[in-house]
Amino acid sequence: MGDYSETIDVRVPPDRLFAYLSDVRHLPAYLPRLTSVRPEGHDRVTVTAHIDPPDAPGQDVTSEAWLHVVEDGKRLEWGAPGPHDYHGELRVDGGDSAGTSRLTVALHTEHIEGGQVDHGLEEAVTGIKRAAESADR
Repeated sequence: MGDYSETIDVRVPPDRLFAYLSDVRHLPAYLPRLTSVRPEGHDRVTVTAHIDPPDAPGQDVTSEAWLHVVEDGKRLEWGAPGPHDYHGELRVDGGDSAGTSRLTVALHTEHIEGGQVDHGLEEAVTGIKRAAESADR
C-alpha cells in the first residue's frame, strides 16, 4: 500500500494545460495502456485498458471510474471503486518561467507497492508532458 507522487515541468501555460487534461477524451494520448475512455455523465467514466499481467496473457479490461474537475486550484481528482482504494489527484501550478506549468500527480493504492507504481507514475507524467506539449503547438 502507499502514497506516491511525481512532479514534472511542462512547456504549456497552466490554463491551457489544465483545459487539455480536463478533457477525459485525451487520456489515451498520454496513458499508454488506456485504449478508450467513454464519459458516462456527471463525473463517471468507463475506461478500457490493455494489461499484460506477468502470469497471464495480455488482455483488455474495462471498468468504471470517477473523475472530478476542480477549477479552483486547477485540480483533477479521480478514483475507481473496488478493494484497492485507488484514487489520486493531479494539480497544475504555474512554472518557473512564463508559458510553463508545474504538474504534480499523486495517487494512493492499497494494491501494488514500490517500483511498479513509481514506474507507472513516471510513465504517466512523461506521457502527459509529451502529449500536452505536442497538442499545444
